[in-house]
Amino acid sequence: MNQIFNFLFEQYSTYDSLDIFLEIVAVAFGFASVWYSKQNNILVFPTGIISTSIFVYLLFKWQLIGDMMINGYYFVMSLYGWYIWTRKVDGDRVTPISKTTKKEQFTGVIIFGAALLLVYLVYQFFDMWTSWVAYVDTFTTALFFVGMWLMAKRKIENWYFWIIADVISVPLYFYKGFTFTSIQYFGFTILAIFGFLAWNKRLSNSRLAV
Repeated sequence: MNQIFNFLFEQYSTYDSLDIFLEIVAVAFGFASVWYSKQNNILVFPTGIISTSIFVYLLFKWQLIGDMMINGYYFVMSLYGWYIWTRKVDGDRVTPISKTTKKEQFTGVIIFGAALLLVYLVYQFFDMWTSWVAYVDTFTTALFFVGMWLMAKRKIENWYFWIIADVISVPLYFYKGFTFTSIQYFGFTILAIFGFLAWNKRLSNSRLAV
């Protein structure tokens, strides 16, 4: 048992107690945010803002610039999504769950490509192309950028991007030495699968009601 514990958490022996506490708080609010997203609840955004704010601080301190950029982007998109989800589309209904249009799919491709380029330039500037992790980071960052944009617009396809990126992030963050965050992404993967099923059911029911 001790060997398993040491394998999972030994790296935290060199961390500040405050940083460990903040990571756990950020993970807790991150779980809450994804849960509220699954429930199609507006609280996805305030809980997400708290989580991402803490992670921006921690990741900057740990010099994980790519990951910090992801969370900074989440923070901004959470504010945007909060507005979109509460905006009335016809005087009575707020923005409903829907599928992407051709135009939105094209925009998603543009966001994906722009995110790849942005992270590449940042890593190049800070001379961070030191291992394969940087390349995986670049790819997952682009996936998360598109996923967050689609979620902010209440598009069901956002779950495809979350699921793929979350699955990749589980071993990636464990390899980086952030066990709590790795566990978080494992939980995110499960919640994202159920989130897609729940949103798909809501979308189907709304179509039947028309």
